[in-house]
Amino acid sequence: MNIKRLISLMLVALLALTACQAPGGKPDAVAASKIDSDANAALQNLYATTPTARTLAGRAKAILVFPGVVKAGFIGGAQYGKGALIRNGRIAGYYNIVAGSYGLQAGAQTFDYAMFFMSDSALKYLDSSAGFEVGVGPSVVVVDAGIAKSLTTTTAKDDVYAFIFGQKGLMAGLGLQGSKITRVNP
Repeated sequence: MNIKRLISLMLVALLALTACQAPGGKPDAVAASKIDSDANAALQNLYATTPTARTLAGRAKAILVFPGVVKAGFIGGAQYGKGALIRNGRIAGYYNIVAGSYGLQAGAQTFDYAMFFMSDSALKYLDSSAGFEVGVGPSVVVVDAGIAKSLTTTTAKDDVYAFIFGQKGLMAGLGLQGSKITRVNP
């Protein structure tokens, strides 16, 4: 498959997923309430299993939490989830995450995802961009178990720290992936 065709296929998949949650309209209080409770529960689960996350939370400008992100694929894949931005202990907005991937992959899984925004400039980029694209803009460090053990408030110097946790299901493979985070009204 040539590169133009691959890119076209990925764009069509991303557009289809994005259209499922286009911003606008009046927020649905029930949907927002569900996102609120799921995001807070996921964040408490992260704190219970990864003490470093609680330490980072004390210095973070805001935390964007996506509970129950769904990812599935067979050669081509996609993921989608809704989340909440928590600033000063309160919900400050709602976002979705959409991603497409292509490569050697198969399976399906759900997981929780939290991004700790450590700088005003990173948070401003999220607020001002037409969609925060992971890999473009502020630097994002994905925190795994090894990094979490050595990360302290003194060594935390990057713009955004991301934790992926609570995985359920099986997803295996290698591939190219791009994620886009967009503000929405649930």
